[in-house]
Amino acid sequence: MTSSAARLEWEGELGDGLASFRERVRARGAELYRDLPWRRTRDPYQIWVSEVMLQQTQVSRVYGRWQRWCERFPTPDALAASSSVDVLEEWQGMGYNRRALSLWRAAQAVSDAGGEMPRSYAELVALPGIGPATAAGIRAFAFDLPGVYLETNVRSVFLHELLAEEVGVRDRDLVPLVEACCPPDASLPDDSPRSWYYALLDYGAHLKRVLPNPSRRSAAHVRQSRFEGSHRQKRAELVRILLAHADDHAVGVGCGVLAEELSRVESEAGRAELAQGEVLELLEELEREGFCHSSGDIWHV
Repeated sequence: MTSSAARLEWEGELGDGLASFRERVRARGAELYRDLPWRRTRDPYQIWVSEVMLQQTQVSRVYGRWQRWCERFPTPDALAASSSVDVLEEWQGMGYNRRALSLWRAAQAVSDAGGEMPRSYAELVALPGIGPATAAGIRAFAFDLPGVYLETNVRSVFLHELLAEEVGVRDRDLVPLVEACCPPDASLPDDSPRSWYYALLDYGAHLKRVLPNPSRRSAAHVRQSRFEGSHRQKRAELVRILLAHADDHAVGVGCGVLAEELSRVESEAGRAELAQGEVLELLEELEREGFCHSSGDIWHV
């Protein structure tokens, strides 16, 4: 795919095309609007939590969990003051535990700076775990500010509507289109950055239900690997086991015990048991990422 084809020359050839595209998206967004709980708030912290939870996680799994998180940790200060054990326990079942630790660390940075979520893109992406899409989402949904919010559903709409015949489309070629289509401000409530990106999200989710996923034609598309039996699954199970021993924090738990418990889980699932050395490698990996720490052969979460 050539650069000129990717850019689509929207200022000339597609000037009218983008206008009609925006009209279609707004109409489809109105038809398909999802009244999700995190859309009923303008609280940037709560919107940030929803954006992180929705990364690589189905909307149906976030229902209930987002509300529970916001009740337990209602502000950045409340989250920052909590222990990593509390944070990881609340996150269990959501997958990708790194997201929880990043939220916690970022909340500590926000709390140290006064407790108010920043509005600027530069300040947001400086926080742990907040990338370009998450920062743009917070800015659009909390502050109604324009930006390039490029996530899987948004990507699907642009690929389906404007690049239907292209494959291997790079995000850097989509960025100018996404930026050009975003409303510049919130002067029109029905056509603001917030309402525009909600329309794209809902239309994109619909497309993936009724068509082969358009995002598969993106160069950024990566098919999610099988979880059961994976390295990621063993890490997650080991974190769960460590949390189950959290009450023994003063004493800790030995690597041998952890190896026995993890091997039992693997055996019950019909998989091979793990040698203690393999479990130690997993523990050391988790320790480097801040999930646990050791004192000799004794491990603590």
